[in-house]
Amino acid sequence: MKLFVLLLTVMAAGAAAGAPPGTPPGTPMDDSDLIKARDHQDRAALEKLASDARAAADKQPNDAATQYRLALAQSYVAEVAIEQHDKTAAKNAAQAGMDAADKSVSLKPDSAEYQRILGTLCGQMVSSSSLAGLKYAKCALESVNKAIELDPKSSMAYLSHGVGNYYLPQAFGGGIDLAIKDFRKAIELNPKNADAWLWLGVALRRSNQAAEAQKAFERSLELNPNRVWAKQQLEKTPGS
Repeated sequence: MKLFVLLLTVMAAGAAAGAPPGTPPGTPMDDSDLIKARDHQDRAALEKLASDARAAADKQPNDAATQYRLALAQSYVAEVAIEQHDKTAAKNAAQAGMDAADKSVSLKPDSAEYQRILGTLCGQMVSSSSLAGLKYAKCALESVNKAIELDPKSSMAYLSHGVGNYYLPQAFGGGIDLAIKDFRKAIELNPKNADAWLWLGVALRRSNQAAEAQKAFERSLELNPNRVWAKQQLEKTPGS
């Protein structure tokens, strides 16, 4: 069993033309504001953007893209809340996003990205709810695997899979080695995936490879110098 847990998945995979560094390829330009706020850990801005997305989604309940925008916004809110160790805020944001993600997937089940964001939000529920959140594990597992099935060349899907393996104990089928393998696959598919480099650094540091972890964090910041969480991870790495 491969349990997808936490962020982003979420997000930032390279530079799309005209968007902030770290913007995932194919991200609509009007999502660059979400990425900018996420990178700076600006929860107030993210919550305002999520509120605006909610208003739009309420007006267009049968539009998959509008529902996805709301799900994405809430996932960013949850991501930053998790980075700031605010489990309650993360849980609330992830739950709100799951409802929208479910709608987007129901309207367009063949979208790998819609499946991935649903898996991301389910994983964020797991990570923010302790053992009570394990009921969302099946949703996380199935959605991320479906995303990979629909788009086996998706760097972001492998990143999400790797985050899951990072948090799932080896006894349950996960572990650091598998996570590192997933992160390296994400980088192979897209060498400009800033968050894949970031998470590779986190996993390498945990496996006592501090020098290699430092290089990964530095590469992540070269690709996306605005990412506050990457700076924080580099600062706490021995030898940095």
